[in-house]
Amino acid sequence: MTIRTRTLGDLPVSSLGLGCMGMSEFYGTPDEQGGIETIHRALDLGVTFLDTADMYGPFTNERLVGRAIADRRDEVVLATKFGNVRGEDGARLGIDGSPDYVRRACDASLERLGVDHIDLYYQHRVDPTVPIEETVGAMAELVEAGKVRHLGLSEASAATVRRAHATHPITALQTEYSLFTRDLEDEILPVIRELGIGLVPYSPLGRGLLTGTITAPPAEGDSRGTAYFPRFQGEALDANLQLVARVREVAADKGCTPGQLALAWVLAQGEDVVPIPGTKRVRYLEENVAATDVELTAADLARLEEAVPRGAVQGERYGDMSHIDA
Repeated sequence: MTIRTRTLGDLPVSSLGLGCMGMSEFYGTPDEQGGIETIHRALDLGVTFLDTADMYGPFTNERLVGRAIADRRDEVVLATKFGNVRGEDGARLGIDGSPDYVRRACDASLERLGVDHIDLYYQHRVDPTVPIEETVGAMAELVEAGKVRHLGLSEASAATVRRAHATHPITALQTEYSLFTRDLEDEILPVIRELGIGLVPYSPLGRGLLTGTITAPPAEGDSRGTAYFPRFQGEALDANLQLVARVREVAADKGCTPGQLALAWVLAQGEDVVPIPGTKRVRYLEENVAATDVELTAADLARLEEAVPRGAVQGERYGDMSHIDA
């Protein structure tokens, strides 16, 4: 397993990152010890780009990541996010991009993570009530203060990215991207490439669907089993599993798992693309890392395009898309 380096804007990172969210919330039972072991193994394998957010847990995921990297901070490119506001009880309190909140959120994240700076600080969701120039202006102040090294946006439209980048250079855009989610190819991807901004795909495995391990609706306690994720519901799930079966056939011919094939497809979309598949298990981490050695030919890519035509996936990626900047 060989992890190479890619560059987001001017920030060098491992070509594969690790999404830490599921260690604390959303996808089944949290597992702090398993999460810490997975992070340690990731660093040993050269996966040094770690992704968290203040809302995960809420707040507990940043603490978990902070504990895991306490004696290895210099090995890590650490990314976290603000803007999705939650209470200590988990209640969702909306989106806040106000300058005062930006400053308070950053200081709170630094304390939870136990670090003196954040390498890549994202606005998690765009606040439609606050001009992006005001939010990014406050984020730029954090760079000037040495608390943050690079700025990012998550789920921002092409127009918002342009305005943000004109205020302060944006290093990376994080958004959902996989064989199952490709709408950003129309407008967003050309714009960020024009501006020299890297792409960080989250859910590059279609929230686990593309691993081929999901064959029925997720169990109670797993948010994917709720109406919030329509692709896992009823007829949509049945149709999407048929697409996964086609991916499985291609993967068998390539001698890899469906998940590795799906990750290899994302990695093949450009040297400025750095996916962050999430897991809380060492064995799945190792499987994901092995995907970096799966080389896809033009014929392989064409076969995948035929197996999963763009637009074939059933269901919106979220039941409520109102929080996505359009």
